[in-house]
Amino acid sequence: MKIFITGASSGIGKALALAYAKNSAASPVLIGLAARRQDVLHELANELQTVPDVQCAIYPLDVKESHALDTAAKDFIQRFGVPDLVIACAGVSRGTLTEFKEDNAAFQAMMEINVLGMVHTFQPFITAMKSVGHGHLVGIASVAGVRGLPGAGAYSASKAAVINYLESLRAEMLHENIAVTTILPGYIRTPMTDANQFRMPFLMDADVFAKKFIHQVAAKRRVCVIPWQMGIVVKLMRMIPPALWDKLVKNAPQKSRIIEKR
Repeated sequence: MKIFITGASSGIGKALALAYAKNSAASPVLIGLAARRQDVLHELANELQTVPDVQCAIYPLDVKESHALDTAAKDFIQRFGVPDLVIACAGVSRGTLTEFKEDNAAFQAMMEINVLGMVHTFQPFITAMKSVGHGHLVGIASVAGVRGLPGAGAYSASKAAVINYLESLRAEMLHENIAVTTILPGYIRTPMTDANQFRMPFLMDADVFAKKFIHQVAAKRRVCVIPWQMGIVVKLMRMIPPALWDKLVKNAPQKSRIIEKR
């Protein structure tokens, strides 16, 4: 299996790389690891390649730079062939408040990384996938993208954009035999959630999330919420009328206004 993962140096991305490597008993696994921290990528690649039938290529890059993804995609395809699976996992989060002009940079960063970074990740692989007649694109959205949350205007907006972008992309790929899956994590134990100072219901360890992710992606689910309990919460969130939603979130805890990495 050939897999390309962005945001692979920590959190969900790292957990997914480790989980797919452990699945190499079924077939050889060729993994492209992309993230900004080259030293961490080297360490992860070395760890993964201790597993039989696992090969890695590392790509230190910033998903905001489309040309960097173009170069990485070209190299990956030359080395390993067209990937079976591309996972766009790079993302950042922090609390934001519109009243503070100094938060403009955070709004811009979250849109550039969480949304455009996903576009940049998928873009250079689609033509190649079309040429071989198959492929699978998976984007990490968030339950936070379902409804607007106080103090999370930038993050909620970016993840709402991701949800709708992936739905559009899925429709565009219907005639190409290229699957598109939207994953909406709830609270997953990562550096991103470690900074939260409030209660996180149904908190799940990243390695447990990764196992469930692999199962859902293998089934080519269109949209999936992990853990399943948060799927029920999402359904309820979508049913709540605006007036009631306002009452529920009026005094809700807010994320810290400090950059956090997935």
